[in-house]
Amino acid sequence: MKKLLLASFACVALASGSALAADMPLKAELPPAPAPTWTGCYVDAGAGYGMWNIDQHTETLPGLVTTSTTITDGGRGWLGRFGGGCDYQFSLPNLGNFVIGAFGDYDIMSLNGSNAFQNNGVGVAGAPFAGSAQESGAWYAGARVGYLPYPNLLTFFSGGWTQTSFGQVNLVSTINGALPPGGPAFPPQTTFNGWFLGSGYEYKMPWVNGLYWKTEYRFAEYQATDIPLLGPGATPGFGQHAQPFVQTITTSLVWRFNLGTPIWMK
Repeated sequence: MKKLLLASFACVALASGSALAADMPLKAELPPAPAPTWTGCYVDAGAGYGMWNIDQHTETLPGLVTTSTTITDGGRGWLGRFGGGCDYQFSLPNLGNFVIGAFGDYDIMSLNGSNAFQNNGVGVAGAPFAGSAQESGAWYAGARVGYLPYPNLLTFFSGGWTQTSFGQVNLVSTINGALPPGGPAFPPQTTFNGWFLGSGYEYKMPWVNGLYWKTEYRFAEYQATDIPLLGPGATPGFGQHAQPFVQTITTSLVWRFNLGTPIWMK
């Protein structure tokens, strides 16, 4: 009899527990975390290395009659880059996720080299003169288009317009470092306008929300410019025809505001 009562109590308790468990609400499942969005605006800062070449020859100015062969000068050095822009992420059926955007950058440069002025118009004809040349800064305004092979990795191409500045080149004798006869002679500081193309990648850092890492290569070609030769040591009526080509590679940290609504990857 006792065993029968205990078995009855056990069945009642089990049934009550099952009923209570059935009455309890199920815990809601957490929604999956949204994929990172690249829609929004950002600022960035970084550093890199650059190299320039300038194809140049001397000429009459005005008149633009070439008075020497064309040679190539060069320089290289470090730079810092600061900028910002805005992007928009979208999807194409069966193709994946893409990003388009516009941006602006400014480079603070110390790319140093030499300018071997080819003597016509400086002192005694045939005496070699040269001076230190430096690219001191450049700005860029452009657009980019990219593809997302993974939600946190963007590969892109960029392009647009650019302007750069080369400082005054103070010419001295390459034999003894003396000034030209009559005093200083120099091509003045000059601004060049041109275009650029680039490519790179940008990666979402997993540790800090909004922090990205970008690396980019750029090639810039600038319009040829006729630069007067100035100074008391310069023979009037001469100048230099110069065209720069510049390559840079930079790596930057990007702080992205992500103003857009998260976009789900398909």
